[in-house]
Amino acid sequence: MTIYTQLGCFALFWPTFGILIYMYQKFQADQLFTGTQILGPERVLITKTDGTIEAIVPVSEAGEDIQLFKGIISPGFVNAHCHLELSHMKGMIPAHTGLQEFVKQIVALRKVEDYVIEEAIEKAEDEMLANGIVAVGDISNTLDTLAQKEKYRLAYYTFVELYDLDPTRAHDKIIAGIANQKAFQDKCIRASLVPHAPYSVTNNLWKLLATHFGAHTISMHNQETADENEFFKNKTGSFLRMYERTQVSLDFFEATGLSSLQSVLPIFKNAAASILVHNSFTNAEDINAVKEQMPNSFWCLCPNANQYIEQTMPPIELLRSQNATIVVGTDSYASNWSLNILDELKTIQKHNPAIAVAEMLSWATLNGARALQMDNAIGSFEKGKKPGVVLIENVGAGNDLAQAVSKRII
Repeated sequence: MTIYTQLGCFALFWPTFGILIYMYQKFQADQLFTGTQILGPERVLITKTDGTIEAIVPVSEAGEDIQLFKGIISPGFVNAHCHLELSHMKGMIPAHTGLQEFVKQIVALRKVEDYVIEEAIEKAEDEMLANGIVAVGDISNTLDTLAQKEKYRLAYYTFVELYDLDPTRAHDKIIAGIANQKAFQDKCIRASLVPHAPYSVTNNLWKLLATHFGAHTISMHNQETADENEFFKNKTGSFLRMYERTQVSLDFFEATGLSSLQSVLPIFKNAAASILVHNSFTNAEDINAVKEQMPNSFWCLCPNANQYIEQTMPPIELLRSQNATIVVGTDSYASNWSLNILDELKTIQKHNPAIAVAEMLSWATLNGARALQMDNAIGSFEKGKKPGVVLIENVGAGNDLAQAVSKRII
């Protein structure tokens, strides 16, 4: 039996033979979520001072100087879908406008002074850092977030997002995207080229994008409105007006008779891994098609953004019944009241009270880490990882999260 003391292990610095002493930190709470399951107060989490996980042990083996907390201790949260570069739009777009009006306003609000964008990005990252987020899958149409990401306070997987409704511009879009991708990668920030959504990427651009998927995770906004499916199935509905506004001819587009997701799946399935975001109008047939053709897929829930834009909720019970792998995102300040994963879990619990907190926390930690290909370092309390340590306080009876708050410990 090992007793963990404050002077836990020793290493020698060669050639001076100086001694490096690793100091332990010990955390005990009402509940300890490991990344896969919840343990009771009889277990203690032990980390090194830099946050590296050492062990989870019985209280009897933990030694002295245990820090006691009320609530749930969890690995750091993974925000699988965010638009950090839109942080300056907080409160600018009224709620419940619908997707097409929302997208139109996004375009109009992008052009502001650089310092306004930069200050908003830093403030938004501060919020995510404080409430326990350790990694972010971030959509980037520009290089506005690069300077902040270079500070390496959070781990980022940057999705360099491409879209265009004109098939003649596909080559130019890819060239511009590659330049942005390289700018992030040159600063050791992982980045991939991704499509915005099925309806905003032409076949020409899809074909070029597919040649760059490689071993990357590829993100895509998916089935946020019923009109998206109607457009692909029948070439009818309100999406036609969106094309009319851009003065792009739709002569190149032919209805597929399939949902938007299934229409692009023959190309999209070539990605090594995917994150499908929103999924408000996804059905069982869509889910089964993805499971069969690209099993390494993750279904991202952004319930507060769904509520903000269209007053909808994603089909959570359907996804669970089909054994889909779920992750959680915040979307942007243009479409949300906060950038806080716990707030997303609160909304999920409000609409789906039967889902166990342990299951939801797994979506927000280990599943998210797997989606961003970071699970070797974060997502769970396993020896050698540095997943961050988060405390969820004010948890009610039966793990009611309505009044809960989260904060970073490490």
